[in-house]
Amino acid sequence: MPTQTSRRIIHLDMDAFYASVEILDNPALLGQAVVVGGNGNRGVVCAASYEARKFGVHSALPILTARKLCPQGVFLPVRISRYQEISHQIMEIFQRFTPLVEPLSLDEAFLDVTASQNLMGTAEEIAIQIRALVKETIGLTVSAGVGTSKLVAKIASDLNKPDGLTIVPPGQEENFLAPLPIGRLWGVGRTTKEALALIGVRNIGDLRRMPLSILTAKFGKGGLMMHESARGIDLRPVEPRQETKSIGHEETFAEDLRDKKRLEQELLALCLKVGKRARNHGLVGRTVTIKVKYRDFVQVTRSLTLTEPVANDKSLYQTGCLLLAKTEIGLRPIRLLGISLANLVPAEASGQLTLFGQSQSKAKDCRLYKAIDTISDRYGSGSIVPATLVEKREEEQDE
Repeated sequence: MPTQTSRRIIHLDMDAFYASVEILDNPALLGQAVVVGGNGNRGVVCAASYEARKFGVHSALPILTARKLCPQGVFLPVRISRYQEISHQIMEIFQRFTPLVEPLSLDEAFLDVTASQNLMGTAEEIAIQIRALVKETIGLTVSAGVGTSKLVAKIASDLNKPDGLTIVPPGQEENFLAPLPIGRLWGVGRTTKEALALIGVRNIGDLRRMPLSILTAKFGKGGLMMHESARGIDLRPVEPRQETKSIGHEETFAEDLRDKKRLEQELLALCLKVGKRARNHGLVGRTVTIKVKYRDFVQVTRSLTLTEPVANDKSLYQTGCLLLAKTEIGLRPIRLLGISLANLVPAEASGQLTLFGQSQSKAKDCRLYKAIDTISDRYGSGSIVPATLVEKREEEQDE
């Protein structure tokens, strides 16, 4: 097993991923302040182009605040299926260089290329090849950091964005980290930064020089972790992608909803998305969970584990309605609704796609939903929908 000093790890991070995909699909947006996260005033920013970031817009910022900071911005809704499609293509490129790929999200991953160097060149050369391939085949830029640990590689990739490459040679970890602000280290938030400032620690070099006894006396085990991190020590291995644990979708409404029929329509729309994603992954699941957040931000979940796994929209919706009835629907205004499917297994390994043991032909069910999914893929997600959602659209147009 390689030691840290012999390991070569790359952290790859797509630049403003969601916003960059929107610009890729609509080049007219190039150079504009693009904000992804919704076209209403609810919810939060999911991504912002670098032009939008100049106005102080960043991820997790409330959309309403982002609109005030950047009124000239182009605000777009999230298209998660499109981002997943591009992410899959990117991860496939990463997999060409090593099987040791650990995705952290749709737009970033760690790669352990220690063993790949014998065939593909140095870690730096591999990072250069990957960045060029992503740019050439997909049209997006990716920033990269190369180091002997996850910690160092991650910090390195963040320092030279967008479209940057930062290399930290083995043995240079401490020199690389020393001048950086203490907040660059994982686990050092505002409270910890303030506590460290009281003992004269403001950058990572200050932390490295601080005696371990003082750090452990003040921060316990966290002090030991900071002591090691300041030296670039991070022995965690790169762990390849684990199986998907759940598939879900949620919606924050433009206005709080109380009407039961309208909420059931919204639930059905969510079930269509979750069902399609599950089928695209070739998965079915036994546990259905709904999430409800009321006007006062109180959040509740309700779950039910079925006797047989499902992935069809009807079963998801029927189960979701049963669970929704166990909330205060109709009594308290609801600002967010979500549904997810868990206890996932490959569809081919499951038996009948049933609800509560009711017999149903798996082949017939698969053909039906395959046809629906094919139409949706070809003509758009709104090309074939249940009649109740058509009614919902007409009601919204009349308002």
